[in-house]
Amino acid sequence: MDEKMTRAAIADVFEELADALETGSYGKKTRVGLTILGSEHGVAELVAGAELAQKQNPGLEVVLIGKDAEGSFELVEAEDEQESHKKMDELLQKGYLDAAVTMHYPFPIGVSTVGRVITPVKGKEMFLATTTGTSATERVTALLHNTVLGIATAKACGRENPTVGILNIDGARQLERALRKLQEGGYPISFAESARSDGGVVMRGNDLLMGVPDVMVMDSLTGNVLIKVLSAYSSGGNYEALGLGYGPGVGEGYDRIICIISRSSGAPVIAGAIRFAAECARGRVLEKVKAEYSAAKKAGLNELLKTLAAGETSKKDDAEEISPPPKKLVSEDIPGIEVMEIEDAVRLLWKEKIYAESGMGCTGPVIMIAPEDKERAVQLLQEKGYL
Repeated sequence: MDEKMTRAAIADVFEELADALETGSYGKKTRVGLTILGSEHGVAELVAGAELAQKQNPGLEVVLIGKDAEGSFELVEAEDEQESHKKMDELLQKGYLDAAVTMHYPFPIGVSTVGRVITPVKGKEMFLATTTGTSATERVTALLHNTVLGIATAKACGRENPTVGILNIDGARQLERALRKLQEGGYPISFAESARSDGGVVMRGNDLLMGVPDVMVMDSLTGNVLIKVLSAYSSGGNYEALGLGYGPGVGEGYDRIICIISRSSGAPVIAGAIRFAAECARGRVLEKVKAEYSAAKKAGLNELLKTLAAGETSKKDDAEEISPPPKKLVSEDIPGIEVMEIEDAVRLLWKEKIYAESGMGCTGPVIMIAPEDKERAVQLLQEKGYL
């Protein structure tokens, strides 16, 4: 290296150190993508959230995906939400983005989002497991998966030994029994105690408001309602002003970090969601999910899941085996199908030689379908009473 190149390299180091002293951050920044089309509050609100996130967190860099954004951010051009999601996925797969934040993204069955709220009594952050998506189509099985996913996400965000509470909903007692069997088998789970006088791991509404556990376990539909209430109760309901959004979609084998906000999320929540996504990336949430499932399986998770499956009265036990037709790119979705019937509806379409996949959007379960097959698929589903 000649003297001129050496001086340039030294100058670069000093410039980087000066920037680190100014921002409080040193080294590679965590790059988080943000899609900016589709909000009820407009593109400017999302850009404001991105600005707030970078101001509060010098160690991250936001990349916008969409169009018509003003400001100094890098912008990846996209004409609509569908193209935004396509480009977001490509950038995640290439490793250009460490994580992303978006709206209205359909996760496959088996992937759910772990939300993060600020509870009103003491301002404590609490993880809600889960808030969108579906971990499984059978209720208690899904709750069991939600627990593992909630613990993994909390650990990725710095909670070394998160406490777990179960919201008092249908299936709570069955879940408690299953989790205690896992604990007896060696799975290191820490149960929270209700603040009510009778205690126990099953949490009341009071515990929710106080943020008693680090991770509150529930089904996604309940979680979706609660996160909306806890995010927007101070604003009259049409502007989510508090919290960190609906969280990352996590599931066994899922390979990317995509955090969800809603169309009514305001700049403070958008900023919180960007920080949440960055923490999940830095905390290696995908590896944490893998590790938690490994520990749970050693403690008997698979056997518990088989027992739960054997106990349900399901039409699937007697259903004929149907192989899917050749796979297609599924870019359209059909909403409005009951989650407990979603897999039967997919098999109906397979039987008619229409390729389809089950998924879960922000408003509920969807069937994902190729555009050229959508009209025929809707007709069949209506004829058979699924729609």
